[in-house]
Amino acid sequence: MLKEFREFALKGNMIDLAIGVIIGGAFGGLVNSIVNDLLMPVIGLITGGIDFSNMFIQLAGEKQTTLAAAREAGATIAYGHFITLFINFLIIAWVLFIVVKAINAMHRKEQQTPAPKPVPRDEVLLTEIRDLLAAKK
Repeated sequence: MLKEFREFALKGNMIDLAIGVIIGGAFGGLVNSIVNDLLMPVIGLITGGIDFSNMFIQLAGEKQTTLAAAREAGATIAYGHFITLFINFLIIAWVLFIVVKAINAMHRKEQQTPAPKPVPRDEVLLTEIRDLLAAKK
């Protein structure tokens, strides 16, 4: 059983998957930084600094001014948090789309190899003549 596990764990696909997960984690941090540090401040500026994360509808309890206090008081719908996550999702999806599109464009350039030039007819004939003369010797 240990031998089978070692073979499974050391297969090329498993190692590729592990590397992909590690790079994906690092890439996730990069994308989160792009969203939180670069794009969200611009969105905040455009929306006049609206803080979506503190928007809520309190369903029960005494009326509160903060989301944390409203949650302690009773049932609360925190729709602002959903809006923030939805905006983050759209931005992350857009960034990933652009990255995948760029990678696909690079792959297409690699795959486009120029067609070999056709050999001129006289060169083909000379090659055939050379081969026939070599065969007669």
